[in-house]
Order: sequence, then C-alpha cells, then structure tokens
Amino acid sequence: MEIKRAGTQASVEGPADWFTGTVRIDPLIQAPEPARVQGASVTFEPGARTAWHTHPLGQTLIVTAGCGRVQRWGGPLEEIRPGDVVWFSPGEKHWHGAAPTTAMTHIAIQEKLDGKVVDWMEKVSDEQYDAGR
Repeated sequence: MEIKRAGTQASVEGPADWFTGTVRIDPLIQAPEPARVQGASVTFEPGARTAWHTHPLGQTLIVTAGCGRVQRWGGPLEEIRPGDVVWFSPGEKHWHGAAPTTAMTHIAIQEKLDGKVVDWMEKVSDEQYDAGR
C-alpha cells in the first residue's frame, strides 16, 4: 500500500506545446509496473484547452468543477459539467478544455501502452474551439 498525502505532489504548468492558455496539472496516480494506470487532476482557465491528441488505450475524464468543452475529430462540440464522465476510445482524436468564460477541472485517467499514454497533434484553432456556438 502507498498513500500519497495531499500537497506532497507538486503541481505543474501544462506545457505550451500541448495546451493553449493556462493549465495546471496535479498528479494523482502513477501506478508502478505491471500496472498501467495514470491519472491527474487538470484545471483549465477560461478558454484554455488541450491540443488534438489520442491515447493508445483510451481516456476517461471525470468533470469535477466548472464548465468545459470536448470534441472528437469530425464530431460536434459538446459542453461538459461537474458529474459528467467522458470516454474517448483508443486512438480517438479529440481535445478538451474550459468554456470561454468559465474554468473547468477534470480528473483524467489513461493507461500506458509500451510506456506511452498520449500522442500529441496540432493545436485546436480558435475557429475549431468556437465552432457550433
């Protein structure tokens, strides 16, 4: 058994190569092998978002605060709120982030495949972010 006490894992800023706007990542789960699960609490300031990306074994988001947006490639822009749970299938190209005027926090859970949890792609344009609203 291992207990990670609140406040013992440092927050990090979401790297500009993978995010637009201000994003804070708070690590939660880094299970040692042979386990593959990894998770973090991610807070997006208003308008902040990920770049397009995929996960080799999929990803689950659990919205805990605020109002956000998610979209899969070729799909409609969807609004997400606290209590919503989003599943992205393995290899499904998608992005997620905050609404334009409201911050959003979610817990992101994914698994490693051959040591990799994500493949980052191009940034979400302002036109894509605002599409359909």
